Amino acid sequence: MMDFITIPLVVGMITLGIYKLFELFVRKRERLIMIEKMSDKLNPPMLEEQTMFAPKFFNNISFGSLKIGCLLIGVGLGLLIGFFITMYAFGSYNLLSVSFMPGDMDWNRINQVKEMSGIVYGASVFIFGGLGLLTAFLLEMRYTAKNKKN
Repeated sequence: MMDFITIPLVVGMITLGIYKLFELFVRKRERLIMIEKMSDKLNPPMLEEQTMFAPKFFNNISFGSLKIGCLLIGVGLGLLIGFFITMYAFGSYNLLSVSFMPGDMDWNRINQVKEMSGIVYGASVFIFGGLGLLTAFLLEMRYTAKNKKN
């Protein structure tokens, strides 16, 4: 049905891949040149000074693992809270009930319960994941403010 788009899509992806590969090599070479230029101008006493114009080279801490950890904690908490909400709201309606008569099951009600439980799970995961990232941001800000004072 959509055969007309596969050829331009494949050609575009191959072209983008080749472009990104060349860009990677060019950027690597540019970075090496910049490092060589910077190494000529830097001396050890300059690294020890902590003035406003000299950057702090040895005090860089990455907060990536904190962000990922708080995000995963938030997502896990969101799934758990979503599970409790769906069990509380839809627990009385048994989705796995077996009926021997095909006309006895209310398929519309079952589909509505599945859709609503999916919405509850998605909303709780997004809310608690966002709260996890907000917590990571606040912890990072507190840490950097405390280090600026010292």
